[in-house]
Amino acid sequence: MLHTVWFVIIAFFWTGFFVLEGFDFGVGVLHTIVGRTETERRVAINAIGPFWDGNEVWLIIAGASMFAAFPGWYATMFSSLYLALLLILAALMARGVSFEYRGKVSDARWGNAWTWAMTLGSALAPLLIGIGLGDLLVGLPINANHNYTGNFFDLLTGYGIFTGLTLLGLSVLHGATFLGLKTTGAVHDRSRRVAMRFGWVAIALVIAFTVWTQLLHTTRIVPDPLESLAIVSVIAAVWLVSLGYEIFAFTASALAMGATLATLFSNLYPKVMISSTNAAYSLTAANSSSGHYALTVMTIVAAIFVPVILIYQGWSYHVFRARVSGPPAPGVAEPAAGSDGGAGASAADLATP
Repeated sequence: MLHTVWFVIIAFFWTGFFVLEGFDFGVGVLHTIVGRTETERRVAINAIGPFWDGNEVWLIIAGASMFAAFPGWYATMFSSLYLALLLILAALMARGVSFEYRGKVSDARWGNAWTWAMTLGSALAPLLIGIGLGDLLVGLPINANHNYTGNFFDLLTGYGIFTGLTLLGLSVLHGATFLGLKTTGAVHDRSRRVAMRFGWVAIALVIAFTVWTQLLHTTRIVPDPLESLAIVSVIAAVWLVSLGYEIFAFTASALAMGATLATLFSNLYPKVMISSTNAAYSLTAANSSSGHYALTVMTIVAAIFVPVILIYQGWSYHVFRARVSGPPAPGVAEPAAGSDGGAGASAADLATP
């Protein structure tokens, strides 16, 4: 049953990617909303500065694991979504380059161009990846040879698009709770307001996603534990933000994101990719996996290195745990530099590219 173990591991990698990179996407979308000046925008960007590139590694691990553990799944999925994957790569590249280049030239048009690249790249990436993951569950035209027989527009299924919108909405909420936890001053206050106001949209999206998923694959009326966790967590995140419990609000938004991804994969198993042409043509964890020896070796390697990665990434979050100090909210005196215990970055520090 190693193919089942590796399906769970890959689901864990995809879930970890969205839990960690989700708040990065959210910050990228929100940085011009919570930051009204260049200094405030830099406060938002610097809050994710030590983390975003490490978080994206989870996407590479998820794709590489699919290639090694389920070559049939990887071949059919990546060939089906070829053009969509190019768009995802373009969004990720534009977003990543914008972190490095937006402050290289002191020109308003230059800065605005990279600001738009960061905003659009951060919005398109979770939307497009969500569409691809949703398509796995709703089904795509696949023939008996496991070849995709549709065109680009066949990828734009209603459920897939709504899955993408749900993950984008959760990313925005996740990013807002992260900024509320990691910043001070005006950026912190605006992030808190965004989380409370947009949180209702995220709640509606998660509930609708849960209902649609049930109608698609089950006849149940009562949500299962994962679906219930997703709904309760997203509601709790908004409620905790309103109470000012920032670390618990961020934890709740992370749980909402994780439970939503886990819901998708739990409803997909034992299939890995559903054929809308004929159910008999669907790819399953059993008929698309690598051999037993390959899976055994991969399991040993994963047992050694995944804990190392988790420990290393956890340590980096601990090292960079201090808040990023920004300009004070209107009517509030600006604190002295280093008032965050000497570990935070002041607004003056962030004003220089």
